Amino acid sequence: MTFLNNGSSAILALYAPQKNYVYAIGDFNNWTATANAYMKRTPDGNTWWVQLDGLNPGTEYAYQFWVDGTIKVADPYTEKVLDPGNDQYIPAANYAGFGIYPAGKTTGIVSTMKAGQATYNWTHPSISRPAKNDLVIYELLLRDFLAANNYQTLKDTISYLSTLGVNAIELLPVNEFEGNISWGYNPSFYFAPDKYYGSKQALQALIDACHAKGIAVILDVVFNHAEGQSPMVQLYWDAANKRPAADNPWFNTQAPHAALTFGNDFNHESAATRAFVKDVLKFWLQEYKIDGFRFDFTKGFTQKATTTMDALSAKDPSRIAILKDYNSHIKSIDPTAYVILEHLCYDEEEKELAADGMMLWNNLNHNFNEASMGWLNNNGSDLKRADYKTHGFAQPDGLITYMESHDEERMMYKNLQYGNAAGSYNIKDLNTALKRQELCAAFFFALPGPKMIWQFGELGYDISIEQNGRTGEKPVLWNYNTQAGRLALKMLFQD
Repeated sequence: MTFLNNGSSAILALYAPQKNYVYAIGDFNNWTATANAYMKRTPDGNTWWVQLDGLNPGTEYAYQFWVDGTIKVADPYTEKVLDPGNDQYIPAANYAGFGIYPAGKTTGIVSTMKAGQATYNWTHPSISRPAKNDLVIYELLLRDFLAANNYQTLKDTISYLSTLGVNAIELLPVNEFEGNISWGYNPSFYFAPDKYYGSKQALQALIDACHAKGIAVILDVVFNHAEGQSPMVQLYWDAANKRPAADNPWFNTQAPHAALTFGNDFNHESAATRAFVKDVLKFWLQEYKIDGFRFDFTKGFTQKATTTMDALSAKDPSRIAILKDYNSHIKSIDPTAYVILEHLCYDEEEKELAADGMMLWNNLNHNFNEASMGWLNNNGSDLKRADYKTHGFAQPDGLITYMESHDEERMMYKNLQYGNAAGSYNIKDLNTALKRQELCAAFFFALPGPKMIWQFGELGYDISIEQNGRTGEKPVLWNYNTQAGRLALKMLFQD
């Protein structure tokens, strides 16, 4: 929205082609379709807008768009939502006083707006970012990193990461996702940080504190798909087939890449989708001073019909052009921002993306874990793919190599479950397993190019990824930081 007249007026807008009429309803008109809230249509017929007058600049207003008398949706561009199903379970220690849902007046998620709200006073809005070759990224899921899983507590823990030698943290998605307990890869609102972890200002303060320590902050973003809570999904929905309707401006009715699909699939060849994604990227760069993005599952940014993973991973000129366009947009706003892709396609395509300045995830989990478990059969522990030259890349800074990420089984768990043995030497023994991790780390940190570690990898975290379900909550084991064998491993990470 745009505020006018010192916040006493606001202009609301909704991109909704092919709709017949739209009302803005909310606290400002007691959630009724008044004449003053009837939204005008732009000459191209695609966008609806209305100016609301007589607002109190100090008051936060909840609101929705009522479309064609049948659909009530929140603003896709809102910076905070009120959710009648999930807000009640947000701990007050994480975020208190975030608003009261207008029970009995409407249904579904509502958006909020407030003129004159306090802006964060940045002390370190920018840093001298580490060169890509020098990046040591700590991938982090706030939910499972700290028992008090909020931004303030993470802010108080930055010294731990700084001492570890980390110069960038990569936050798993923190924009509004479905439910409260999640990895974040089920997004619904892209401009609103999820309230489960804290307020907008608390997130900004965390980023500011990281910058004060010289640590860059990279945001994981999910533009392959969105979930059913998304107003962009709900606006054009085929209820009979339980999927986006054929006239949805942003989403495919079904993902063309049948080999691997998630949620409701974005069509990145659509101009509406490209414009939306660019708005999101610009917002986080400017409003939160984010240092870069890790794009989830960019393999899926394709309209090519495929049924196998081989076909999905093959070179696609359209997908390349889409990603280059997003990269160019980011660099036009912030020339030194990092752009990281979880692409995992064939080298021919990744080489071209790297040449454009993007960095590609380089998954060496299987290879390192075979080595750590002591299994050398079938070249399973061959680490040659850690070398950028084997990918055909011109420079090492195009590959971010990792032994673990959020997606893989934990190496120490597999060491303890499946480690090899010879005589009295048994990798299933805890101390021996930790020493194997030290050996892997010595090889890992000697590799050229940027690197990434998954949270608590430095302490030999050994809880299975499948405990409590793959994406379920995992134990937070900071007590590992007091155990001699684990501290020895941590010291190697620090060195």
